[in-house]
Amino acid sequence: MWTATRILREPIGVCGLITPWNWPINQIACKVAPALAAGCTMVLKPSEVAPLSALLFAEVLHEAGVPPGVFNLVNGDGATVGEAIARQPNVDMVSFTGSTRAGIAVAKAAADTVKRVSQELSGKSANIILDDTDLKAAVTAGVRACFGNSGQSCNAPTRMLVQRTMLAEAEVHAKAAAERITVGDPQADGVNMGPVVSAAQFARMQNLITQAIDDETSLLTGGAGRPAHLSTGYYVQPTIFSNVRNSMTIAREEVFGPVFCLMPYDRDDDAINIANDSPYGLSGYVSSGDPERAMRVARAMRSRNVHVNGAPVDHSAPFGGYKQSGNGREWGEFGFKEFLEVKAVMGYAG
Repeated sequence: MWTATRILREPIGVCGLITPWNWPINQIACKVAPALAAGCTMVLKPSEVAPLSALLFAEVLHEAGVPPGVFNLVNGDGATVGEAIARQPNVDMVSFTGSTRAGIAVAKAAADTVKRVSQELSGKSANIILDDTDLKAAVTAGVRACFGNSGQSCNAPTRMLVQRTMLAEAEVHAKAAAERITVGDPQADGVNMGPVVSAAQFARMQNLITQAIDDETSLLTGGAGRPAHLSTGYYVQPTIFSNVRNSMTIAREEVFGPVFCLMPYDRDDDAINIANDSPYGLSGYVSSGDPERAMRVARAMRSRNVHVNGAPVDHSAPFGGYKQSGNGREWGEFGFKEFLEVKAVMGYAG
């Protein structure tokens, strides 16, 4: 009797969701929505730095009638609650967004129970500006994209690669774009950049900026300390460095603040090699007047997402990283499948 094989996709089970502080409600929704749609139950641990969004989200789910026990919220720090979730044998998978350092800790804690670990981690994204594009427009847009959310985005284009013959002109445009940014109370009129998240983040950025100055980069604008008109608060000056080498700390570590590197290259292949010479591979950016040339560069970049000529994110496309930027996917069909197991049933005669 002829029989067939039926491929089934089933809910993976109980999901531990660990989310960051920098886009708190976005990251909660990116995990909870597909987990619910897949039929999973879950325990959410939001960042202890930004927990209020999760509390409001829990109230929304309760009022919407989500059955008790399907969505569970536990507050606490990563070393205590996050590790307990990752180690818990009754948790079938962990979806984590945060730093690479923390992601490694989560993976190690989860290893003993061989559960699935889906991670979206740090980035140091390269923005390749080819010589056939509108340089002023591309550089200005690149600076703005880097400094959005006070630079606190894992996919921020922090390394801008410009052909060496165009570097001096790019410096002019980058400096001008940075100096048009007004830093201050985000609720005040005319302000378009607020503080960074904490004293620890502020201090870390100051150390990285000082080290970059000591490494003899060209400081075009900004630098260490607060903007001159602000005496208190975790405000960081929009900072542009030029003539940055890829071996420098400022080019290799994720600053997670409004700090931008201009890096010269000679040929397209050089730009690709510089872009790929990083432990990270979250997002990439390329600007060109030739769509086919842009696609050749995009295909060669070792990053999970590539934005051509300033294209915005596509929430139906997968978001995630190569290398130490993670192994999971969020958004769209690919993000949904993170919460499913695949089963093959052989001999089905229905």
